[in-house]
Amino acid sequence: MRRLISLLPFLGCIACSGGNYNNLTTEEFAAAIKGGAMAIVDVRTPEEYAAGHLRDASNVNWFDTDFMDKISKAYPKTTPLAVYCRSGRRSAEAASKLSKAGYKVSNMLGGYLAWTQGNRPVSTYDVETFITPAGTPVAITLIKHGTLAISCKGLTFHIDPVSGYGKPTDYAREFSKADAVLITHEHGDHFDKDAIAELTEENKTIIITNARCAEMLGRGTALSNGDSAELPGGIKLDAVPAYNYTEGRTMFHPKGRDNGFVLTIDGLRIYIAGDTEDIPEMAALKGVDIAFLPVNQPYTMTVEQCVNAAKLIGPKVLIPYHFSQTDLSGLPALLPGIDVRLRDMQ
Repeated sequence: MRRLISLLPFLGCIACSGGNYNNLTTEEFAAAIKGGAMAIVDVRTPEEYAAGHLRDASNVNWFDTDFMDKISKAYPKTTPLAVYCRSGRRSAEAASKLSKAGYKVSNMLGGYLAWTQGNRPVSTYDVETFITPAGTPVAITLIKHGTLAISCKGLTFHIDPVSGYGKPTDYAREFSKADAVLITHEHGDHFDKDAIAELTEENKTIIITNARCAEMLGRGTALSNGDSAELPGGIKLDAVPAYNYTEGRTMFHPKGRDNGFVLTIDGLRIYIAGDTEDIPEMAALKGVDIAFLPVNQPYTMTVEQCVNAAKLIGPKVLIPYHFSQTDLSGLPALLPGIDVRLRDMQ
């Protein structure tokens, strides 16, 4: 018996040395991810992820044979990873393998089960995570239609938040207060006073929009096409044109009224087009990493116009949004060289 007891600490050391990673309690894990320096990776199956996951967590299935390839393409080794699964077993295996490959990894003990038992916030929206040239994780939550949220540096920015359009969104329950709310234009699928109110914290939340929405809302900073602003975290925001030019459509989004937005986060450039067609001003956009382009005729672009817009802009990643019932299945084949990601953004 003495001999067995003396071996137990040694065996425990062997288990820990299988991978040089940190095991964190749910409280420690929550504190570690709070500042936004770590990329959160849910290693469960897509079905488990869709049923509920941590906010700002992207999904890479541990059971995929190309798990490590997907990780290496999405996350540089300079970016710390925070991983979790259902109960902690799969994520421990993933953390071990990732740490051996050179990643700095933290694993959540008890997994999603322990997280939810503590009544901590969860989400059901898909998240795409990108890493800036400086190594900063940027998590983009694909809420619905034209509605997005961007989290980075411990900050959250909401774009065109809408509560009732399509799938209902309960901003008071599903999200914390925003550091900034960006509104492209006045249409009801982009502009919702109640949603903005739910996200707004007095003396904290910045609201940036166009002149018409600022007038309707009774507050906010109004930007015109070509104007710029600085958001918290040293993030640059450029307001760019968004309009219809096709005969019979110009009344939907007249030239000069509405904005698209370009956010530059530590060198990563995100273009959120708003409601627009493939306008010539898109050719002036340079160095776009991720582009969100709307594809629902007659209000925005046809598939052909989206292809032309993507060629004008040349983004590394294209995520179509605001596409209603438009069939986008053939879009990736029409844009070789661009990473076209078809997501549930109807």
